Amino acid sequence: MRIGYCSWGMMNVDIEEVVPAVAGIGYHGLELAVTPNWPTELYSLDAGKRRRIAELLDQYDLVLTGVAGHTSMCEDDPEKNAVNMKRLRDTIDLTDELRQDGEPAITASLIGGREDEWETKKELIAERVAALGDYAASHGVIFAVEPHSGTAFDLPERALWLMETLNHPAVRLNFDISHFDIRGIGIDECVPQMVPWSVSTHVKDQRGIYPNHEFLTPGSGPFDFVHYLTAMHAAGYTGFIGMEVSVMVQRKPGYDPFVDAALGYYALRHAFNKSGAPLAPPRS
Repeated sequence: MRIGYCSWGMMNVDIEEVVPAVAGIGYHGLELAVTPNWPTELYSLDAGKRRRIAELLDQYDLVLTGVAGHTSMCEDDPEKNAVNMKRLRDTIDLTDELRQDGEPAITASLIGGREDEWETKKELIAERVAALGDYAASHGVIFAVEPHSGTAFDLPERALWLMETLNHPAVRLNFDISHFDIRGIGIDECVPQMVPWSVSTHVKDQRGIYPNHEFLTPGSGPFDFVHYLTAMHAAGYTGFIGMEVSVMVQRKPGYDPFVDAALGYYALRHAFNKSGAPLAPPRS
């Protein structure tokens, strides 16, 4: 396994600062957030900016662990859905363009919607995810959907239903255990279920039970990362552990993205050391 950083945690930091900082802390890789309001918003990236991102990743020896395009696939309005589906296809195109030799090209997204919409929309969701999976497959990209609290796609059984129903080679999960932990779903319950379908991960720290929960940065809460990494290794996961800082944390007064990036990295390094789970050597 390797440790990655999600640029989601640097909403107000230019990519020219993000990449050297992340590399300097010791991360092996970077997930690029291209959602609205981030400095690397998808449609702000012209050809020159895309080349520059590739150059920076190469210069600082960072793997592009994924491109986060979080866009709803649950819109009822046909015109809004068409815009969203195009945005996700364009995100897949960017992922393809930035691909690196020897590494999987991964586009990650939430599915969106409301918790109470799952039963009425799950077939529609499956149809739309399958179409994006077909598009991703035609570009050699993996489309990873993320189970997320507060959305239609929020629980392990819903993730398993979608994966087993589609059984699509280019559709996998981005497994963020924080969204199950705040529902009281333990490591030993969800890790063996999710890992066989997971191509990438996010981790945060957290306390409390949804909806009265609080997301935290790894190292500042009670989540047992040693147990988590041990379970992930036992389940056969070999990809990136992606450290993500929630917007809930970023909104706090005095938030310093560089301090939290370092805190999360060293919390995970410590957990790897204690767990004995295999971790790639630190970057040179």
